[in-house]
Amino acid sequence: MEQIVVETYLAEGIVGKSAAIKKVIDLAKKVAPTDSTILISGETGVGKELIARYIHHLSPRQDKSFVALNCGAIPETLLESELFGHKKGAFTDAVADKKGLFEEANDGTFFLDEVGELSSSTQVKLLRVIENHEIRPVGSTEIKKVNIRIIAATNKDLAEAVKNGRFREDLFFRINVIQIHIPPLRERKEDVPLLIAYFLRRYNQQFKKEVTDISDEAMTMLMNYDYPGNVRELENIVQHAIVVAEGSMISKNELPSFVPARQSLPEPVEPIFKTMEEMEKDIVRETLLKCHGNQSLSAKKLGIGRTTLIRKMKKYNIGVRS
Repeated sequence: MEQIVVETYLAEGIVGKSAAIKKVIDLAKKVAPTDSTILISGETGVGKELIARYIHHLSPRQDKSFVALNCGAIPETLLESELFGHKKGAFTDAVADKKGLFEEANDGTFFLDEVGELSSSTQVKLLRVIENHEIRPVGSTEIKKVNIRIIAATNKDLAEAVKNGRFREDLFFRINVIQIHIPPLRERKEDVPLLIAYFLRRYNQQFKKEVTDISDEAMTMLMNYDYPGNVRELENIVQHAIVVAEGSMISKNELPSFVPARQSLPEPVEPIFKTMEEMEKDIVRETLLKCHGNQSLSAKKLGIGRTTLIRKMKKYNIGVRS
């Protein structure tokens, strides 16, 4: 198995050698020193929050807060209070003033994961935050200034959502100043062995085990798998294998059952043999069919006389009209 080396670490927790992931890191480095709003796109499990944290770490805001929120994980009725905070008595359960996450992230970075899940009303309020850098807690008349950098992420096609009226066009343009797309793991398979080695090291330490290698067969299975859950799924697979492994090597038996073994080749088909008479019968019948039953033309194509052809037709009981 390929051993992990310093050069494979593109950033803390970000491992790979593919051109695709290097392109992501290069762009992240370029935009990190700025205050540009960023949209990170990619399938679930590719590491969108990891890249967002990396950008924050390289930015002038690195010593301030990094606040993350999954927009799809909080009910709409609670989301506004979670984001903007509220005043005591603003609603039934508001027993005290509460600072919202936007205010918690002041001077730092706010990461909005799955931003495509926001309702239309919350989209309008987010747009105001980006444009005016102002928030108003629920139940308050006080406007508060906030200085935050917004990094949004989505696993949806927001441009398509704009066309279908599910996402505001003006908000899309405001969060899509810089777009960083993280390709799925199936499109950068050369990163798989390095990621496996990285996760082996991490979970060996966590579980106090010494699973240091992986069999060629197991590696082939992992290289051939398409990872619908991307890097997060590979991490879970390695974690599973380490937990159940009894020795120092991961074999195919330690992999979860949903990782398919290499498909076997189909059984060879037994060749069909024909006698000379059977072959001659087929040729005579096929020639007659192609010549639309014309015996003279068929005999010519077969290189035999018409009388010989008729004799063979009788022999093989081929009743084609003359």
